[in-house]
Amino acid sequence: MVGLMRNEFRTAFVREPQNLRHCPALVLNADYRPLSYYPLSLWPWQDAIKAAWLDRVDIIAEYEEVVHSPSTEIRIPSVVVLKDYVKPQKRVAFTRFNLFLRDEFSCQYCGARGDLTFDHVVPRARGGVTSWENVVAACSKCNLKKGSQMLSRSGMSLIKPPRQPASEQLRNQGRKFPPNHLHESWMDFLYWDAELEA
Repeated sequence: MVGLMRNEFRTAFVREPQNLRHCPALVLNADYRPLSYYPLSLWPWQDAIKAAWLDRVDIIAEYEEVVHSPSTEIRIPSVVVLKDYVKPQKRVAFTRFNLFLRDEFSCQYCGARGDLTFDHVVPRARGGVTSWENVVAACSKCNLKKGSQMLSRSGMSLIKPPRQPASEQLRNQGRKFPPNHLHESWMDFLYWDAELEA
């Protein structure tokens, strides 16, 4: 049931990101860590209230804003925690997004950010495969410069060798790229291992 709810959340997040613009709720796993950092695990306030009503989450923090039904006034949740622990996936899907996240959204040849594509270190024309160990994020300029040459012949070098990331490594990478909006009630949960002020 929890897995189904998680899949529904991911689908809704991708299909309807505009629902998150007004009072989104940060969703924490039962261990009080976000389900994901990138994208940050957020639900529209409607889903957070529904999950609380169905007793699937506990509300940890609330916004000042309220919503009304004919008989009830409810403060909008800003942080909710799942009652059942969702085991993080061990396998990391090989997707363009995850590849860019692994490479910190920067070209692995020159370090540039922005207009990224991906490059086969050993070109496909020379037997290279599409895998974590052979594909890197690259800016258009470097990708064009390298072309279908072997790395040793191109005069270029990699900033770091490509490797398949562990799921925990990718989650930690995601923490480096916070979204534009971070509500103050989320901060204690997003940076739970940060040093506390004395």
